[in-house]
Amino acid sequence: MLRQKLNDALKDSLKKREARAVSTLRLILAALKDRDIDSRGRGIEGGLGDEEILGLLQTMIKQRRESITQYQAGAREDLVKQEAEEIAIIEGFLPKQLSAEEIAAAVAEAIRETGAAGLKEMGKVMAVLKAKHSGRMDFSKASAAVKAKLGG
Repeated sequence: MLRQKLNDALKDSLKKREARAVSTLRLILAALKDRDIDSRGRGIEGGLGDEEILGLLQTMIKQRRESITQYQAGAREDLVKQEAEEIAIIEGFLPKQLSAEEIAAAVAEAIRETGAAGLKEMGKVMAVLKAKHSGRMDFSKASAAVKAKLGG
């Protein structure tokens, strides 16, 4: 379903001559095709599902945020703007992200559910969060919240 939305968005952007959207969507689809080919090598037929595609999109956003930091340090505002535009396009395909309060509540619930008592059990908590909130949660923020709760 998400794959079809991406393809439809590319066709629409081509018709509207939206250069940034076209290039961003082509990057997404190329990365998706690479992952599909890789998964076939591991015996997974039919390509990636929506959950894996959401993970790919989140990774792409994370990469762009890291690039923005680098470009700001190098005073390249033109590239900062380009990366920010790409993030906005990619975020359009993600479900509504959880707020800081919702992340805190989910972290507290996951800690209760796993019975985690210290940082050594952080992996268990993160696994529960990823299983329940994949595609809707910024896991770097969740990781920081888990560390804070577990005493790190």
